[in-house]
Amino acid sequence: MANVIRNTGSLTTAELAALALSLAHLGAGPQSVTARRGLRHAFQHLDLDDDVIATTLTTLTTPLATDVARRARVIANAITARLVIRIQYHDSAGRMTTRDIEPVTCLAHRDYWYLVGWCRMRGGIRAFRFDRIVAVEPTDLPSRPHLPERYLPFQRRKAA
Repeated sequence: MANVIRNTGSLTTAELAALALSLAHLGAGPQSVTARRGLRHAFQHLDLDDDVIATTLTTLTTPLATDVARRARVIANAITARLVIRIQYHDSAGRMTTRDIEPVTCLAHRDYWYLVGWCRMRGGIRAFRFDRIVAVEPTDLPSRPHLPERYLPFQRRKAA
């Protein structure tokens, strides 16, 4: 098959997050290998000597476990539909909480995938590691619109 895209330019952080989330919930599905190869191709211009970038790229292009991919699909659907999700979350200290989250986006950083969203319990933006989300269920509650660009870490901010 011939290459049809000659110059892709660079992708924004929000575009990368959306592509990555789409790949995440493909899990090990039939098109996941091709999709992950395409993502690797999109990153060919990056300096992979940077440990953070290299590790993150590996995370982005490795299929999620089936149960985690299933939860990622629910999260992705809630982001698209702008609906609140209820998660059961096991934090780093071992505490289990149930939280209503207005999902904004998902991203990978180093070895982990994260859900970024407005936590109604904490009244602020939080990041939740996918591997610590024990359960996720959709609700019929509408989520306020949030601009992903405002909440994505790892990006340069313009000087005031």
